[in-house]
Amino acid sequence: MNALYIVCGLGLTALAAELFNARKILSILMVIGLAVAIGVTIPQLGTSISYFTNMVVIDNFSMAFSILIMTVTILWFWMAQDYFNSDLDHYTDRASLILFTVAGGMLMASFNNMAILFLGIEVLSLSLYTLAGSKRDSLASNEAAFKYFLMGSFATGFLLLGIALVYGATKSFDIQTIAVNVILNSSTLPAFFYVGVLLILVGLAFKISAVPFHFWAPDVYSGSPTSVTAFMSTVVKIAAVAAFVKVFSVCFSHIAPSWSFVLKIIMILTLAVPNLIAAAQDNVKRMLAYSSVGHVGYILLAFIAQPETSTSSIFYYLCAYSVASITAFAVLLQVEKSSSGTDIVHFNGLFKRNPLLAVGLTIALLSLAGIPPLAGFFGKYLVFIQAIDHGLISLTILAIVTSLMGAYYYFRVIIAMYLQEPAGDSLSVSASQKALIVILVALMFALAVLPDYLLGLF
Repeated sequence: MNALYIVCGLGLTALAAELFNARKILSILMVIGLAVAIGVTIPQLGTSISYFTNMVVIDNFSMAFSILIMTVTILWFWMAQDYFNSDLDHYTDRASLILFTVAGGMLMASFNNMAILFLGIEVLSLSLYTLAGSKRDSLASNEAAFKYFLMGSFATGFLLLGIALVYGATKSFDIQTIAVNVILNSSTLPAFFYVGVLLILVGLAFKISAVPFHFWAPDVYSGSPTSVTAFMSTVVKIAAVAAFVKVFSVCFSHIAPSWSFVLKIIMILTLAVPNLIAAAQDNVKRMLAYSSVGHVGYILLAFIAQPETSTSSIFYYLCAYSVASITAFAVLLQVEKSSSGTDIVHFNGLFKRNPLLAVGLTIALLSLAGIPPLAGFFGKYLVFIQAIDHGLISLTILAIVTSLMGAYYYFRVIIAMYLQEPAGDSLSVSASQKALIVILVALMFALAVLPDYLLGLF
């Protein structure tokens, strides 16, 4: 809980920094603050403490996902320096919105009460609507913010109605109490309870951008500033997946037959549709947006196989995915800055223009594709093994086929970087960004070599 207090305090400090003209030290302060929050959380692993009359529970699940959210946010701050420097008048506003989004994500991982889940989603979403439209002179950014706000509001309505119906049937917002009610009274629960469960499924499926509730993601991801897109596809997705897993593995696992068929259909569509569409994209940013949606399918496959015990493999998959995605977007930002575009043609001959960026992006895309010996391969391997162990052979075959489809569109970018003629002059990168790329590549290999610690957290 101390970590959440620190992050909220950082958000308020960012707002106050404008009053004291302290923008120059704000970036360093935010990174140090997040590092301190991680530092106070790690020693608490292995404990479980409840707060606010059991509305928030800090246990291994919440702490592990919160540490991942804060770690990826530190890497994101490092990557997104230009995003803040491009509009110094709104430097503090953007920083505070990011930190409040992180706070909302941490609540989504720590809730033990449906009211706190809703509060976390709203804190996260309202900040993101503003961040999506933060590029004020861009029509695409304004459109992205409007679409995200409009469709997000509908999804929140579904979620809130679902929570209300579940409360009407169980007389509680506490997820542990709801779970006990479901176990003891599963045969006598009213029909509207199951309607509420499906509405919650729809609302959270929107938040994780699962098909067919993904329709907002490609336009919002491609229209938002690239740095914000990187944040949404990593930090926000981690928080949304944490909330989804917690709700359905704790509250509703006992009645899995009532929602598992619907979730299987969603999972199949999420594996197939985005990968098919991504293969036809010529814009790398939009391709990564569809790729982000497609990766949700593999997470859902692990969850469907065994809702109660899939947390460790899902967490490891998110770690591998997030590091690779941040790497890909870090390179994408540099190419966009140099070429004023993110089409595949702008990546032509990138190896000759800047070998470090090309190699970093290659490793990131290979990890996202699941090529050994990178972390992405082991993430998919854990998912496939878990699915096979629980008899989901046909779904695993589908997942493998769609993974091969993903490799196709990732290799399109790789081929352009190494085999095509350069699209411009040599591309210079700051020492800070070079260091970030090197560290991210090292993390991708480290996650592949040392997965046991992460898997042992649950």
